Amino acid sequence: MLCIIDTSTEPYFNLAAEEYLLKEFSQPVFRLWRNEDSVIVGRYQNTLAEINAGYALEHGIKVVRRLTGGGAVYHDPGNLNYTFIERQVKGEESAAMFRRFTAPILEAIRSLGIEAALEGRNDLLIEGKKFSGNAICLYRNRVLQHGTLLFSTSEQKLSGVLKEKDERFKSNAVNSNRRGITNISSHLEREMDIEEFTRYLAGYICNHASLGEELVPYSYTADDIKAIEHLRDTRYSRDEWNFGKSPDYRFSNRRRFKGGTVEVCFNVTDGRIAELSISGDYFFTRPTEEFCALLSGTPHNIGAIREKTGSVSLGEYFSNISPEELTELFF
Repeated sequence: MLCIIDTSTEPYFNLAAEEYLLKEFSQPVFRLWRNEDSVIVGRYQNTLAEINAGYALEHGIKVVRRLTGGGAVYHDPGNLNYTFIERQVKGEESAAMFRRFTAPILEAIRSLGIEAALEGRNDLLIEGKKFSGNAICLYRNRVLQHGTLLFSTSEQKLSGVLKEKDERFKSNAVNSNRRGITNISSHLEREMDIEEFTRYLAGYICNHASLGEELVPYSYTADDIKAIEHLRDTRYSRDEWNFGKSPDYRFSNRRRFKGGTVEVCFNVTDGRIAELSISGDYFFTRPTEEFCALLSGTPHNIGAIREKTGSVSLGEYFSNISPEELTELFF
Protein backbone atom coordinates (compact mmCIF):
# COMPACT_ATOMS: atom_id res chain seq x y z
CA MET A 1 0.00 0.00 0.00
CA LEU A 2 1.34 3.41 -0.97
CA CYS A 3 1.52 5.98 1.84
CA ILE A 4 1.20 9.62 0.73
CA ILE A 5 1.58 12.53 3.16
CA ASP A 6 0.59 15.57 1.10
CA THR A 7 2.14 18.99 1.62
CA SER A 8 -0.23 20.99 -0.58
CA THR A 9 -3.12 22.69 1.23
CA GLU A 10 -4.86 23.88 -1.94
CA PRO A 11 -8.32 22.28 -1.94
CA TYR A 12 -8.67 22.27 -5.75
CA PHE A 13 -5.42 20.32 -6.09
CA ASN A 14 -6.20 17.97 -3.22
CA LEU A 15 -9.64 17.00 -4.53
CA ALA A 16 -8.18 16.52 -8.01
CA ALA A 17 -5.53 14.25 -6.48
CA GLU A 18 -8.27 12.07 -4.99
CA GLU A 19 -9.75 11.42 -8.43
CA TYR A 20 -6.34 10.86 -10.01
CA LEU A 21 -5.26 8.32 -7.40
CA LEU A 22 -8.57 6.47 -7.64
CA LYS A 23 -8.72 6.26 -11.43
CA GLU A 24 -5.09 6.15 -12.58
CA PHE A 25 -3.36 3.99 -9.94
CA SER A 26 -3.75 0.26 -9.48
CA GLN A 27 -2.01 0.05 -6.09
CA PRO A 28 -3.85 0.52 -2.80
CA VAL A 29 -3.29 3.96 -1.22
CA PHE A 30 -3.32 5.51 2.25
CA ARG A 31 -3.19 9.31 2.16
CA LEU A 32 -3.12 12.14 4.73
CA TRP A 33 -3.83 15.69 3.58
CA ARG A 34 -5.01 19.09 4.78
CA ASN A 35 -6.77 22.02 3.14
CA GLU A 36 -6.77 25.73 3.70
CA ASP A 37 -10.18 27.17 4.63
CA SER A 38 -12.74 25.55 2.34
CA VAL A 39 -16.14 23.88 2.12
CA ILE A 40 -16.20 20.50 0.40
CA VAL A 41 -19.68 19.62 -0.87
CA GLY A 42 -21.00 16.18 -1.75
CA ARG A 43 -21.27 14.98 -5.34
CA TYR A 44 -25.06 15.34 -5.54
CA GLN A 45 -25.62 18.33 -3.29
CA ASN A 46 -27.03 21.73 -4.15
CA THR A 47 -24.01 23.84 -3.26
CA LEU A 48 -25.84 27.09 -2.56
CA ALA A 49 -28.35 25.34 -0.31
CA GLU A 50 -25.49 23.98 1.82
CA ILE A 51 -23.27 27.03 2.26
CA ASN A 52 -23.58 30.61 3.39
CA ALA A 53 -22.20 32.05 0.16
CA GLY A 54 -21.79 35.58 1.53
CA TYR A 55 -19.86 34.32 4.56
CA ALA A 56 -17.63 32.18 2.35
CA LEU A 57 -16.84 35.13 0.08
CA GLU A 58 -16.20 37.49 3.00
CA HIS A 59 -13.83 35.07 4.74
CA GLY A 60 -12.04 33.76 1.63
CA ILE A 61 -13.40 30.23 2.05
CA LYS A 62 -13.09 28.21 -1.16
CA VAL A 63 -15.92 25.94 -2.28
CA VAL A 64 -15.12 22.61 -3.98
CA ARG A 65 -17.29 19.69 -5.05
CA ARG A 66 -15.90 16.20 -4.44
CA LEU A 67 -16.52 12.87 -6.18
CA THR A 68 -18.00 11.14 -3.14
CA GLY A 69 -21.53 11.41 -1.78
CA GLY A 70 -22.72 12.62 1.60
CA GLY A 71 -22.96 16.09 3.09
CA ALA A 72 -20.96 19.30 3.05
CA VAL A 73 -17.97 19.57 5.40
CA TYR A 74 -15.72 22.43 6.45
CA HIS A 75 -11.93 22.10 6.13
CA ASP A 76 -9.22 24.32 7.55
CA PRO A 77 -5.58 23.74 8.60
CA GLY A 78 -6.86 22.39 11.93
CA ASN A 79 -8.59 19.51 10.15
CA LEU A 80 -6.69 16.44 8.94
CA ASN A 81 -8.18 14.35 6.13
CA TYR A 82 -7.42 10.70 5.49
CA THR A 83 -8.06 8.56 2.42
CA PHE A 84 -8.01 4.82 1.77
CA ILE A 85 -8.17 3.50 -1.79
CA GLU A 86 -8.31 -0.25 -2.25
CA ARG A 87 -9.76 -2.97 -4.42
CA GLN A 88 -13.47 -3.44 -3.80
CA VAL A 89 -14.45 -6.60 -1.94
CA LYS A 90 -17.09 -8.44 -3.95
CA GLY A 91 -20.52 -8.13 -2.39
CA GLU A 92 -19.38 -5.71 0.31
CA GLU A 93 -22.05 -3.12 1.16
CA SER A 94 -21.31 0.49 2.04
CA ALA A 95 -21.84 -0.01 5.78
CA ALA A 96 -19.18 -2.75 5.80
CA MET A 97 -16.82 -0.50 3.83
CA PHE A 98 -17.20 2.26 6.43
CA ARG A 99 -16.46 -0.22 9.22
CA ARG A 100 -13.41 -1.60 7.42
CA PHE A 101 -11.76 1.72 6.64
CA THR A 102 -12.59 3.55 9.88
CA ALA A 103 -11.29 0.68 12.05
CA PRO A 104 -7.57 1.60 11.82
CA ILE A 105 -8.38 5.29 12.39
CA LEU A 106 -10.36 4.42 15.52
CA GLU A 107 -7.48 2.20 16.71
CA ALA A 108 -5.11 5.17 16.42
CA ILE A 109 -7.46 7.59 18.21
CA ARG A 110 -8.09 5.13 21.03
CA SER A 111 -4.34 4.60 21.44
CA LEU A 112 -4.22 8.26 22.54
CA GLY A 113 -6.59 7.50 25.42
CA ILE A 114 -9.72 8.76 23.68
CA GLU A 115 -12.90 6.67 23.56
CA ALA A 116 -14.00 7.11 19.94
CA ALA A 117 -16.58 5.04 18.08
CA LEU A 118 -18.32 4.62 14.75
CA GLU A 119 -21.99 5.49 15.15
CA GLY A 120 -24.71 5.40 12.55
CA ARG A 121 -23.36 4.54 9.15
CA ASN A 122 -20.41 6.87 8.60
CA ASP A 123 -19.75 9.22 11.56
CA LEU A 124 -16.99 8.92 14.17
CA LEU A 125 -17.94 10.32 17.58
CA ILE A 126 -16.34 11.21 20.91
CA GLU A 127 -18.75 11.54 23.83
CA GLY A 128 -21.69 11.75 21.44
CA LYS A 129 -20.18 14.52 19.30
CA LYS A 130 -18.93 14.14 15.74
CA PHE A 131 -15.25 14.60 14.88
CA SER A 132 -15.20 12.73 11.58
CA GLY A 133 -17.55 12.40 8.63
CA ASN A 134 -16.80 9.81 5.95
CA ALA A 135 -17.81 9.26 2.33
CA ILE A 136 -17.28 6.65 -0.37
CA CYS A 137 -16.85 6.54 -4.15
CA LEU A 138 -16.65 3.43 -6.34
CA TYR A 139 -14.79 3.33 -9.64
CA ARG A 140 -14.67 0.07 -11.57
CA ASN A 141 -13.19 -2.42 -9.08
CA ARG A 142 -11.74 0.21 -6.72
CA VAL A 143 -13.24 1.96 -3.71
CA LEU A 144 -12.19 5.30 -2.22
CA GLN A 145 -13.16 6.25 1.29
CA HIS A 146 -12.08 9.53 2.82
CA GLY A 147 -12.93 11.28 6.04
CA THR A 148 -12.33 14.39 8.09
CA LEU A 149 -10.55 14.40 11.44
CA LEU A 150 -11.43 17.58 13.31
CA PHE A 151 -8.37 18.27 15.42
CA SER A 152 -8.34 22.01 16.12
CA THR A 153 -10.84 23.28 13.55
CA SER A 154 -12.46 26.71 13.94
CA GLU A 155 -15.95 25.90 15.17
CA GLN A 156 -16.95 29.53 14.58
CA LYS A 157 -16.12 29.39 10.87
CA LEU A 158 -17.61 25.91 10.53
CA SER A 159 -20.96 27.06 11.92
CA GLY A 160 -20.78 30.34 9.99
CA VAL A 161 -20.28 28.87 6.53
CA LEU A 162 -22.43 25.71 6.71
CA LYS A 163 -26.20 26.26 6.57
CA GLU A 164 -28.91 24.45 8.39
CA LYS A 165 -31.65 23.05 6.12
CA ASP A 166 -32.72 25.91 3.85
CA GLU A 167 -36.41 25.98 2.91
CA ARG A 168 -35.81 28.54 0.16
CA PHE A 169 -34.35 25.78 -2.04
CA LYS A 170 -36.68 23.13 -3.46
CA SER A 171 -34.92 20.23 -5.18
CA ASN A 172 -34.04 16.55 -4.97
CA ALA A 173 -30.48 17.29 -3.88
CA VAL A 174 -28.94 15.50 -0.90
CA ASN A 175 -29.11 17.55 2.32
CA SER A 176 -26.39 17.54 4.96
CA ASN A 177 -27.09 16.12 8.40
CA ARG A 178 -25.91 18.63 11.02
CA ARG A 179 -25.01 17.44 14.51
CA GLY A 180 -22.83 18.64 17.37
CA ILE A 181 -19.10 18.52 16.66
CA THR A 182 -15.94 18.31 18.75
CA ASN A 183 -12.18 18.65 18.21
CA ILE A 184 -9.85 15.76 19.00
CA SER A 185 -7.35 18.13 20.65
CA SER A 186 -9.80 18.96 23.45
CA HIS A 187 -9.85 15.28 24.53
CA LEU A 188 -6.11 14.56 24.56
CA GLU A 189 -4.34 13.62 27.77
CA ARG A 190 -1.31 15.68 26.70
CA GLU A 191 -0.92 18.68 24.41
CA MET A 192 -0.21 17.96 20.75
CA ASP A 193 -0.37 20.20 17.66
CA ILE A 194 -1.77 19.00 14.35
CA GLU A 195 1.66 18.44 12.82
CA GLU A 196 2.57 16.07 15.66
CA PHE A 197 -0.85 14.44 15.40
CA THR A 198 -0.31 13.89 11.66
CA ARG A 199 3.05 12.24 12.29
CA TYR A 200 1.56 10.12 15.07
CA LEU A 201 -1.34 8.94 12.93
CA ALA A 202 0.91 8.14 9.96
CA GLY A 203 3.28 6.20 12.21
CA TYR A 204 0.47 4.30 13.91
CA ILE A 205 -1.17 3.30 10.64
CA CYS A 206 2.19 2.20 9.24
CA ASN A 207 3.34 0.23 12.28
CA HIS A 208 0.33 -0.84 14.33
CA ALA A 209 -2.94 -0.84 12.42
CA SER A 210 -4.21 -4.20 11.20
CA LEU A 211 -4.25 -3.38 7.48
CA GLY A 212 -2.75 -6.65 6.39
CA GLU A 213 -0.13 -5.07 4.11
CA GLU A 214 3.05 -2.99 4.29
CA LEU A 215 2.88 0.76 3.68
CA VAL A 216 5.48 2.20 1.28
CA PRO A 217 6.12 5.99 1.23
CA TYR A 218 5.29 7.58 -2.12
CA SER A 219 5.90 11.07 -3.53
CA TYR A 220 4.22 12.41 -6.66
CA THR A 221 6.30 12.33 -9.82
CA ALA A 222 6.43 15.26 -12.23
CA ASP A 223 3.93 13.40 -14.45
CA ASP A 224 1.60 12.85 -11.46
CA ILE A 225 1.64 16.56 -10.62
CA LYS A 226 1.04 17.55 -14.23
CA ALA A 227 -1.99 15.23 -14.46
CA ILE A 228 -3.41 16.40 -11.12
CA GLU A 229 -2.98 20.06 -12.08
CA HIS A 230 -4.80 19.38 -15.35
CA LEU A 231 -7.75 17.92 -13.41
CA ARG A 232 -7.62 20.88 -11.03
CA ASP A 233 -7.64 23.45 -13.83
CA THR A 234 -10.31 21.79 -15.97
CA ARG A 235 -12.69 20.66 -13.23
CA TYR A 236 -12.09 21.26 -9.55
CA SER A 237 -11.29 24.98 -9.69
CA ARG A 238 -14.19 25.81 -12.02
CA ASP A 239 -17.59 27.18 -10.97
CA GLU A 240 -19.26 24.90 -13.52
CA TRP A 241 -18.19 21.91 -11.38
CA ASN A 242 -18.45 23.40 -7.91
CA PHE A 243 -21.77 25.21 -8.39
CA GLY A 244 -23.20 24.36 -11.81
CA LYS A 245 -23.22 20.60 -11.22
CA SER A 246 -25.86 21.04 -8.54
CA PRO A 247 -29.16 19.32 -9.35
CA ASP A 248 -31.81 21.63 -10.82
CA TYR A 249 -33.83 23.46 -8.18
CA ARG A 250 -36.32 26.23 -7.55
CA PHE A 251 -35.45 29.16 -5.30
CA SER A 252 -37.64 31.81 -3.68
CA ASN A 253 -36.89 34.55 -1.19
CA ARG A 254 -38.65 37.64 0.16
CA ARG A 255 -37.25 40.61 2.05
CA ARG A 256 -38.30 44.08 3.12
CA PHE A 257 -35.91 46.92 2.28
CA LYS A 258 -36.06 50.65 2.89
CA GLY A 259 -37.35 50.94 -0.67
CA GLY A 260 -40.11 48.34 -0.21
CA THR A 261 -40.68 44.58 -0.17
CA VAL A 262 -39.23 42.47 -2.98
CA GLU A 263 -39.83 38.77 -3.65
CA VAL A 264 -37.88 36.73 -6.18
CA CYS A 265 -38.76 33.29 -7.56
CA PHE A 266 -36.77 31.43 -10.19
CA ASN A 267 -35.63 28.05 -11.42
CA VAL A 268 -31.96 27.11 -11.72
CA THR A 269 -31.11 24.76 -14.58
CA ASP A 270 -27.52 23.71 -15.23
CA GLY A 271 -26.47 26.32 -12.68
CA ARG A 272 -28.18 29.23 -14.48
CA ILE A 273 -31.22 31.35 -13.62
CA ALA A 274 -34.38 30.71 -15.64
CA GLU A 275 -38.02 31.76 -15.40
CA LEU A 276 -37.26 34.61 -13.01
CA SER A 277 -40.21 36.53 -11.60
CA ILE A 278 -40.03 39.48 -9.22
CA SER A 279 -42.93 41.00 -7.29
CA GLY A 280 -43.45 43.38 -4.39
CA ASP A 281 -44.45 46.90 -3.37
CA TYR A 282 -41.27 48.68 -4.50
CA PHE A 283 -41.21 51.78 -6.72
CA PHE A 284 -39.71 51.86 -10.23
CA THR A 285 -39.44 53.90 -13.42
CA ARG A 286 -38.47 51.03 -15.73
CA PRO A 287 -40.38 47.72 -16.09
CA THR A 288 -39.31 44.80 -13.91
CA GLU A 289 -39.64 42.43 -16.87
CA GLU A 290 -36.70 44.22 -18.46
CA PHE A 291 -34.54 43.51 -15.39
CA CYS A 292 -35.68 39.87 -15.32
CA ALA A 293 -34.62 39.49 -18.93
CA LEU A 294 -31.21 40.93 -18.03
CA LEU A 295 -30.65 38.19 -15.42
CA SER A 296 -32.02 35.33 -17.49
CA GLY A 297 -29.25 32.79 -18.10
CA THR A 298 -26.95 34.30 -15.46
CA PRO A 299 -25.03 31.77 -13.32
CA HIS A 300 -26.53 31.52 -9.83
CA ASN A 301 -23.51 32.75 -7.95
CA ILE A 302 -22.78 35.96 -6.08
CA GLY A 303 -20.13 37.29 -8.45
CA ALA A 304 -22.22 36.92 -11.60
CA ILE A 305 -25.36 38.47 -10.12
CA ARG A 306 -23.43 41.28 -8.46
CA GLU A 307 -21.89 42.09 -11.84
CA LYS A 308 -25.31 42.26 -13.50
CA THR A 309 -26.95 44.37 -10.77
CA GLY A 310 -23.99 46.74 -10.84
CA SER A 311 -24.08 47.14 -14.61
CA VAL A 312 -27.38 49.04 -14.75
CA SER A 313 -28.99 52.06 -13.08
CA LEU A 314 -30.63 49.83 -10.49
CA GLY A 315 -32.58 52.70 -8.92
CA GLU A 316 -34.68 52.87 -12.07
CA TYR A 317 -35.87 49.31 -11.45
CA PHE A 318 -35.88 49.26 -7.63
CA SER A 319 -35.97 52.66 -5.99
CA ASN A 320 -33.85 53.04 -2.84
CA ILE A 321 -32.45 49.47 -2.98
CA SER A 322 -28.70 49.01 -3.48
CA PRO A 323 -27.06 46.45 -5.81
CA GLU A 324 -25.57 44.71 -2.75
CA GLU A 325 -28.98 44.42 -1.05
CA LEU A 326 -30.68 43.07 -4.15
CA THR A 327 -27.86 40.58 -4.81
CA GLU A 328 -28.25 39.17 -1.30
CA LEU A 329 -31.94 38.50 -2.03
CA PHE A 330 -30.89 35.87 -4.59
CA PHE A 331 -29.17 33.70 -1.92
